[in-house]
Parts: sequence; C-alpha cells; structure tokens
Amino acid sequence: MTELELKYGCNPNQKPARIFMEDGALPIRVLNGKPGYINFLDAFNAWQLVKELKAATELPAAASFKHVSPAGAALGTPLSDVEKQIYFAEGMDLSPIACAYVRARGADRLCSYGDWAALSDVCDEQTAAFLALEVSDGVIAPGYTGAALEILKTKRKGGYNVVEIDPGYIPKPLERKDVYGITFEQGRNDFKIDDTLLNHVVTANAALPEDARRDMIVALITLKYTQSNSVCYVKDGQTIGVGAGQQSRIHCTRLAGDKADNWLLRQHPKVLALPFRSDIRRPDRDNAIDIYTSDECEDVLTDGAWQQTFTTRPEALTAQERKDWIARQRGVTVGSDAFFPFGDNVERARKSGASYIVQPGGSIRDDHVIATCDKYGIVMAFTGMRLFHH
Repeated sequence: MTELELKYGCNPNQKPARIFMEDGALPIRVLNGKPGYINFLDAFNAWQLVKELKAATELPAAASFKHVSPAGAALGTPLSDVEKQIYFAEGMDLSPIACAYVRARGADRLCSYGDWAALSDVCDEQTAAFLALEVSDGVIAPGYTGAALEILKTKRKGGYNVVEIDPGYIPKPLERKDVYGITFEQGRNDFKIDDTLLNHVVTANAALPEDARRDMIVALITLKYTQSNSVCYVKDGQTIGVGAGQQSRIHCTRLAGDKADNWLLRQHPKVLALPFRSDIRRPDRDNAIDIYTSDECEDVLTDGAWQQTFTTRPEALTAQERKDWIARQRGVTVGSDAFFPFGDNVERARKSGASYIVQPGGSIRDDHVIATCDKYGIVMAFTGMRLFHH
C-alpha cells in the first residue's frame, strides 16, 4: 500500500486524512506544496476532464475547478484581442496549453478565484507565468518544464501546490466510497464521449456544423465531471457558463445562462473602457466588473464607492444596454447531463443565444421540448446517455 498523509479532510476537524492505494503506487508526485483533501478531489476530477477533452478533440485542454465542479473548461485555440483583454492576458506570449487555461479561467473569473488548475499537456513557462498572476490553489499536469516549475515554486510564498500525474495511469474498473460507514461500489464511468454520439438529431433544423459538434463534445465531457444536476453553455471551444449541483433542471439552466450572459457582458464597449486605477488587483477588477454589469451598477456609481476602483466615475451600464447586448448572442451550444423535462429550459437557453442543444432525451415530454426548439429553429441532438456525477 502507498499513501500520502493529508493535513485534514474536508474540514479541519476531520482527522486523520490521507489518499492511498491498496495495490501499486500512487500515480502522482507532489512537486511543491502540501495539497489537501479537497485539492485532490478537484485535481483528480479535473485531470479526467482535460485528459478526455484532449483525446476527443486532439487539442490541448485545461480546466479551472472549484469544489469538485468546473468553473470553466476550454480547448487551446488562439485568443482574440478582445478575449486577451477580458481575460487579463494582454501582451502575454501564450502557447496552446496556456491559451487553454486562460480561456478556462476566463469562462467565469469570479468563480475561478482560488481554483485548482488542470492541464492536459506539460505545463510550460507561458502557462506558469499566467498562473503566477492569478489567485489559485494548485495545478495538476502530466509534467512541467524546468522554467515553469521554478516560476510556480515562487507562488504563495513558496507553498503553491504542484502535482504531476502519470498520463498512462488507468484506474480500476470498480470504484468505491464510504458514506455513513457504508461502502458504495459501482463501475467507473468510462463511457466514451465522441462525435458518434451526436448523430441523432431530433429537430426540424438538422444543420449541425463542425464547430457546433465540437462544442457539444466540450459540453458533454465537462458535464461528465460536474456535480449534478448540471447544465453547460459552450461557445468557440470553451465553456461560458456552468450550472452545477442544482436540485431542478431549470435552475441549472438559469444559473449557467446568467453566467454566459456575464461572460458576454465583459465584452461590452463600456466594460472594455472602464478606467481602472493602476493599483487595482486582478480579483478586485473581476468583482468590480461583476457589479458594474449587474443591477447594482447605478447604486455603486451613485454612492461614491467607485472611487476605490476607478480613476474617474464611469458612465453606468443601463438595464436596456445589458438586455440589448445579451440579445446579440448567437451560436451558443447548451448541454445537459439529463433530459430537459419541460420546454422552459429551451426558452431560457434561447435568451442566452442557444442555437444548439445536446441532451440525453427520454422525457415523457420530449415532444414538447422538440417543438419548443423547432419554434426557434434550434438544433437539438439526443445522446441517449445520462451523465450524472456525484
């Protein structure tokens, strides 16, 4: 048996704590820091996600995890100038794997605060340089260049968690966990998600372009490692909104849709032109943008709180401007880990630019859900495969 003792479990009172394997060696090496129980839960879930994304798309992939669900996941495609600005990556030299993490982190920068990062490829100097600027708990990757490791070892006063995982590791087909002293056992969810899963299009509009098929794959693999119930909005190879762990499907759809709207609002000309003070930290910028794009904007700019953030008082972003900007959104793919029971999910997804939907199907109201898609010309594919994760 090999084991790694941990400081404590989910909470400081939960001792002792460890990770271990009864047979064979642990497939990880801690290169820096002292990762904790939740850190490893995030690390192992996130690693599976990016490994599967890389295998399915043949592109570098990254994820930003918080409390065992992804705040964001993305493929390593180049960033536009606007994306570099809203992700705080202007003027940076970005490799494909660095682009993947910048985009994964940028999906929901507010929720990615203090994240665990996962990389499908070796962490290079460019990725480490970006990580060094962000508030993050740790990173897992199949390897690190010497320069990258040196950068990461300086983070958090030398205590940043750096974990290397064996990319060839294959877990046992059965997995177990104890709840209330009772052991649960099930077959590991090794269901392969690939393009063949998307051939059952059920709507009148059956036009499913390659970029939408790729985004469906991103959505499904992300959902496979998101706490259920879950819904995911994807555009251009990256998640832009993840709704996790909600008790009702419509609340997942609303939560993820609201996050997708916030992602789009970061690109509004007024947001891009915000006159931030030079001494404002990146997390404080994220918080300020979140408030500026919300209903609280007028109150904050009226009571003078803006002086702590901006050099001059910016013009408010009005409710009508927010509504008009969000209405511009098109081409979004929405995935669900289980069937949509009602057409209200389609109605909400449409408001955030959904043009494509992928879900298992199997509801007694599938005909109503399909009819709602047809009403708006949305393309929907049924996979026949539920992706619950707990």
